[in-house]
Amino acid sequence: MNTRIPLMNRRQAIAGIGLLGMSAVGADVFAKEVIKEIKDLKPGEFTWHPDRQPDGPVAVVVSLREQLVHVYRNGIRIAVSTCSSGKQGHETPTGVFVVLEKDKHHHSSTYNNAPMPNMNRLTWSGVALHAGNLPGYPASHGCVRLPMEFSEKLFSVTHVGTPVIIAGAHTDPWELVHPGMVLSGFAESEFVDVESKLAGKKHPKDWAASEVQPITSLVASSSDRRIALIENGEVIAEGKLSIKGSGRLGSHVFVLNGASKAVQGMHWTAISHNSDVNGNFQPEERALRRLTTENGFVAALKPKMHPGMIFILTDAPLHPDSRSGRDFVIMS
Repeated sequence: MNTRIPLMNRRQAIAGIGLLGMSAVGADVFAKEVIKEIKDLKPGEFTWHPDRQPDGPVAVVVSLREQLVHVYRNGIRIAVSTCSSGKQGHETPTGVFVVLEKDKHHHSSTYNNAPMPNMNRLTWSGVALHAGNLPGYPASHGCVRLPMEFSEKLFSVTHVGTPVIIAGAHTDPWELVHPGMVLSGFAESEFVDVESKLAGKKHPKDWAASEVQPITSLVASSSDRRIALIENGEVIAEGKLSIKGSGRLGSHVFVLNGASKAVQGMHWTAISHNSDVNGNFQPEERALRRLTTENGFVAALKPKMHPGMIFILTDAPLHPDSRSGRDFVIMS
């Protein structure tokens, strides 16, 4: 019988020390509990503690260097699992994705109808999160394989629009409030305007099947000094990006939670990511405050904002090699 671990506080949850691991290598292996640090998880083991944060939007971070999948809900890490990513010649692409489609009983149309249970599709060309064999090293054709039991649990909390960040390294999410409307100076009238446009809009996790709406993403490139507004993979607006100061921005992902009434501004969950193991992260808030754009672009953005909107900062250029249709938002 499984035992329960007492609810941990926020600091312990983020630290991730002393997490519960469960073996799920195959259907014939009985799931057993182990107490160990995340770095000591063996192939097929995972942790699952949804009680640490029972509600809120989910974000998934796949660390290729660690061969681990981290699951966050409302900024708190609720799960970690071992995984197996793409082998040499079939490397899993790095970047910021959203779940495009879910299929609990999916079979591959490319690899001899191979079963891919609990599939969360990340690209239409075939990259997904799904259950599969975990030998302890990258072995897939590009997908991220997960333990069966973990894949079932993950499938139960993701939704179309869930952000999935695939990178070499990352930081735990943290929350920030940017004064006023991001990308322009603060003004009380502006805040009221944006707040009114957000009113009544649901996060994608709360959409019913009959009310699926466009998923909006925002990508800002320090290389091009351009910013793009993307709706369901199509660029619907572009503008010039002004950057204060010098130095790279680093790679950051911001997920919009909504308007903050306590301090007038937008409430975000921020995650740094980088495909370079030795990459240096600039603090998210500092990077965000360096940016402004044209009034025309801000006017186009305001009515498209919704809770769950993803805002990406990148030092990569915004060219076709970095983004491909609805497959992914930005590739490192």
